[in-house]
Amino acid sequence: MKTIAVLGSTGSIGRQTLDVLRAHPELGRVGALAAHGNAELLLAQAREFHPAFVGIADEAAAAALRPYLPAGTRLAVGNEAASEAAALPEVDTVVNGVSGFAGTEPLLAALAAGKTVALANKESIVCAHKLVDEALRHGGRIVPVDSEQSAIFQCLSGGSYGEVARLWLTASGGPFRTFSKEQLRTVTAADALRHPTWNMGAKITIDSATLFNKGLEIMEASYLFGIDGARISVLVHPESIVHSMVEFCDASVLAQLSRPDMRLAIHYALTWPERAPSTFGALNLAEAGRLTFEAPDEERFPSIPLAYAALQEGELLPIAYNAANEAAVARFRAGEIGFFDVFRTVEYAMAHMPHGTIRTFADILETDREARSLAEKAMEKKS
Repeated sequence: MKTIAVLGSTGSIGRQTLDVLRAHPELGRVGALAAHGNAELLLAQAREFHPAFVGIADEAAAAALRPYLPAGTRLAVGNEAASEAAALPEVDTVVNGVSGFAGTEPLLAALAAGKTVALANKESIVCAHKLVDEALRHGGRIVPVDSEQSAIFQCLSGGSYGEVARLWLTASGGPFRTFSKEQLRTVTAADALRHPTWNMGAKITIDSATLFNKGLEIMEASYLFGIDGARISVLVHPESIVHSMVEFCDASVLAQLSRPDMRLAIHYALTWPERAPSTFGALNLAEAGRLTFEAPDEERFPSIPLAYAALQEGELLPIAYNAANEAAVARFRAGEIGFFDVFRTVEYAMAHMPHGTIRTFADILETDREARSLAEKAMEKKS
């Protein structure tokens, strides 16, 4: 039986991972839980699953947690707690559901320790792909959990990498798919959080509304699967049934279809390289009805061309793309900037980022810091 560490256990991916393990305890036992805060939920999870290790980044939250943990559960506190959980000797599989750039160090720690990582954190691949490649030499594996990358991972079993002509990433289009530019000028974060098909965390839901999520996935797919950006395309598919496709050199296209439920991708990642029965519902295509596809509008959603530009440069710009977007989304959620200011902020940070080469994690941290500084400068100009 696998021993599983769930990083970001109180977030959307973490909670859904525990749903899967609750429904399918035969898949493994929870050996570690780690979260940023939310001591109340983390304590409830610890009492239910009795892990040997619990980590929490927020020291104030730790004080509320410490006296009530189950006997025999060790508590680690601070920003390194998730990385410590990821590298525990008794852990076989790490589910990395940490949101944003913060998931990078835990991924590197898990891979350096030779773990299999069920990865739902695309930012870590985008920002640290060189270091990830190095860490993979220690024997670890990555099994994607994002629905799009999981779909491609599964479809690639139908052919060899040398036979791939194109990867097709699908996007729901988010809540603003049919909005005009004039309508988009007045949308709010509350509007952006009303996703039509997926139930996700706040940051990724807003990224879905701006299509920055898809821009990050273009880069992630290129780095994960070794396919250049010229052979990666995006299709808007509002039904969210076809999660992505692989086109092969003989013009055959393999697609992975399922209901829009992240627990299905999580379940597959935990059972890989085998498949096992799932209780999360079969797809009924007769009920699903018509499946539609359209090209993304890159004028209304310039996050897509910006992603291709960042991928082409391949050194500092992917980090700048992610960092400036994280900074802008925080200000958009606070109501301090508008929808189109998110795009302008990322474009400004990328345009003003100096050239350089990433060699160490310190280089990544410095680039991330510089990009956030440039993003703040851009947003101050708009205010």
